[in-house]
Amino acid sequence: MTEEILINFTPQETRVAVMQQGVVQELHIERTASRGLVGNVYLGRVCRILPGMQSAFIDVGLERTAFLHVADIWQPRETATERPIEKILHDGQSILVQVVKDPIGTKGARLSTQISIAGRMLVYLPQEKHIGISQRIEAEAEREALREKITGLVPADEPGGFIVRTMAENASDQEFATDIAYLRKTWSDIREKARSFGPPTVLYQELSLGQRVLRDFVNPETTRIVIDSRENFQKLTAFAQEYTPAVQPLLDHYTGQRPLFDLYGVEEEIQKALARRVDLKSGGYLIIDQTEAMTTIDVNTGGFVGVRNFDDTIFKTNLEAALTIARQLRLRNLGGIIIVDFIDMENEEHKKAVLDEFNRALAHDHTRLTVNGFTALGLVEMTRKRTRESLAHVLCQPCPTCGGRGEVKTARTVAYEILRELLREARQFNAREYRILAGPAVVDLFLDEESQSLAMLSDFIEKPVSLQSEPSYSPEQYDIVLM
Repeated sequence: MTEEILINFTPQETRVAVMQQGVVQELHIERTASRGLVGNVYLGRVCRILPGMQSAFIDVGLERTAFLHVADIWQPRETATERPIEKILHDGQSILVQVVKDPIGTKGARLSTQISIAGRMLVYLPQEKHIGISQRIEAEAEREALREKITGLVPADEPGGFIVRTMAENASDQEFATDIAYLRKTWSDIREKARSFGPPTVLYQELSLGQRVLRDFVNPETTRIVIDSRENFQKLTAFAQEYTPAVQPLLDHYTGQRPLFDLYGVEEEIQKALARRVDLKSGGYLIIDQTEAMTTIDVNTGGFVGVRNFDDTIFKTNLEAALTIARQLRLRNLGGIIIVDFIDMENEEHKKAVLDEFNRALAHDHTRLTVNGFTALGLVEMTRKRTRESLAHVLCQPCPTCGGRGEVKTARTVAYEILRELLREARQFNAREYRILAGPAVVDLFLDEESQSLAMLSDFIEKPVSLQSEPSYSPEQYDIVLM
């Protein structure tokens, strides 16, 4: 299946859409203001050593000095005894470090002297000499086969070791060789820059989203990478020439007047990917609810009526839903535990066919996932690795009115809360008059259907109660003012 990748650049953010047959399959967004420092390599200078804390402050050119603990200082495996930090470092010393934790609040970045550079299939460890395998690759035979493959591709006399990443399970020798060449070139550039400049200097920045597209996203099905910025087209072309030459012929500069994402319908897809309801072509629909603990997806027939019987309707709706759910998981980047509630099916063959279709659709996903069969309750349980924030978490925040519940109290519920609160206030304070400030819907209710309730309470507390409508108040917001 042919694939196109669209890259939309603005000074504020980079957006990437992966298209198959003209349909958006994945969305990636990176904002300039929130790009982290983790992975960046610096040539720093030791500012201050704290023997009591076995730590040091390192100037790497950031707003605040960064923090290095003795446990994060790499020492050769053959070193028999651990040395205190004051025996390893001295004030003013130049030191090669990598950020392992971003600055938070008043704390500076956390550093390590053990450098690791991530590629698409491998992580390069220039100070080590062993071949490691991701723990998520569990089959021992597969682990050993991957170790032998990498060992065969790396000359014994060359320094450095590698960790095989999870996504490399089915990688070819050519893909591994390309990754090894890219990582060695990157490390060579870091060392050359360290020799040429004094501290503090940034030697390597974790790749931008645009660069990661060229390194990680391109596959044999990719036919074109369309970029809507001339400046960034030139930057990515230069990057491709140096690090991923096979990708360079795919780069295409879009110069049209109409915005690139509008032309391909991506903007509309982004809005749809934030909606709770997803309509199916057959007339059925999905309801997708994302919570802290898990994501639930409910399949409904809606207005779809089958050509033969109700079982046929359910089966066809579930088949279409299986394809749509697989795409929505990629599009929204939903991770963690996912529960899919397909419409109940009595026919075991139908169940098997829907599960097979679901697994086939999920096979296009680059993210590691596991799928269990139907449970006794007819649910499909699955997990999808969290690799980055979901689309909703990147673009949205919890509603300030409902606090993320997705619902607000009715005007009547709020009115009854106000009556109870008014009674509490009257027992505590001896005010001359009480004024209720609330949203228009609540005030209208007090003036109409609940006017008698308010009058009865006013008589009971023997104090006048007045109303004031506040259009700016949220549906649940109110105040009681003592006059």
